Amino acid sequence: MKIAVLVSGGVDSSLALQLLRDAGHDITAFYLKIWLEDELSYLGSCPWQDDLAYAKAHCDRLGVPLKVVSLQQEYRDRVVAYTVASVRAGRTPNPDVLCNQRIKFGAFYDKIGDEFDQVATGHYAKVEEQDGLYLLKTTSDPVKDQTYFLANLNQNQLSRAIFPIGHLTKEQVRELAQQYDLPSKNRKDSQGICFLGKIKFKDFIQHHVGVKHGDIVEFETGDKIGEHEGFWYHTIGQRKGLGLSGGPWYVVAKDLEKNIVYASNKYHEPEKKRDQFEVGDCHWIAGPPDANDLLHVKLRHGSQTYGCSIVFQGDGNRSGTVTLDGRDQGIAPGQFAVFYRGGTCLGCGVIGPSSPSPALV
Repeated sequence: MKIAVLVSGGVDSSLALQLLRDAGHDITAFYLKIWLEDELSYLGSCPWQDDLAYAKAHCDRLGVPLKVVSLQQEYRDRVVAYTVASVRAGRTPNPDVLCNQRIKFGAFYDKIGDEFDQVATGHYAKVEEQDGLYLLKTTSDPVKDQTYFLANLNQNQLSRAIFPIGHLTKEQVRELAQQYDLPSKNRKDSQGICFLGKIKFKDFIQHHVGVKHGDIVEFETGDKIGEHEGFWYHTIGQRKGLGLSGGPWYVVAKDLEKNIVYASNKYHEPEKKRDQFEVGDCHWIAGPPDANDLLHVKLRHGSQTYGCSIVFQGDGNRSGTVTLDGRDQGIAPGQFAVFYRGGTCLGCGVIGPSSPSPALV
């Protein structure tokens, strides 16, 4: 097949490229440039030049053509704008989920048209076709599994997606990277939001939203216990960064109109269930779950899942109430809840207001 391979200079995408080349496919590598250098350069440096150098070294070794595609404007319009708007609304967005749906498997698809049969990445995930539908399947490595970040993809996007390392664990990927002597074999995994590089998310938000001092108030008593620089720097369940003594203190709610952040040091008391939230803008990859399905949900990337149930509202399974079989300290509005049935990722929804008072988020 003729395959476009998205490379980042890291070990995962490098091994994906190697495996596809060895399988005899006609491949072209693409490096997507989304770093907003003209906008954020004064905040710090992004290692995209280093990433591209690693990608080029591997492509040169394999004799694979490498093309650099700038999707900076698309990223501003489709991801950054959403992120900033969500932060202003007091929510905690996840730009990487949108990057996959709107950029890597969105804007990039638009760029290449029908020139390639499939698009490959180094994600830890699998795609299976069953009865004419494309299913997103989890991997055998629960820690590295990246279906959380891919849960917003649609049928058209999955029909062309291929994940060559999806059947491997991270340890196996590292072992194969050593065997192939990949240039990136000893590179550390990237951390943080994809377009920020080494820039702190708080600095990015300050650039767009600024600073607005307000009070930190103890939720149970209403007493002022500290100050903050803007409610948008804080997320529900946050523990670090409050600068308060006598804790541990956790952010439990935010008043957007009054710019108040509410904190509590009684966060884990039994009466605080934190086992239910609203979800909206639901996207189902191959149709919504049935009422009797045994579901699990992830509230963030990682191995932690909860058994759950969903009671849909009357809007075509686009929103509902989720009840967990456990408690979670970080049910943050704006984040994605990703749903699973066994080893199949069913889709996702955006967590709505979940706070002790309807007036707060």
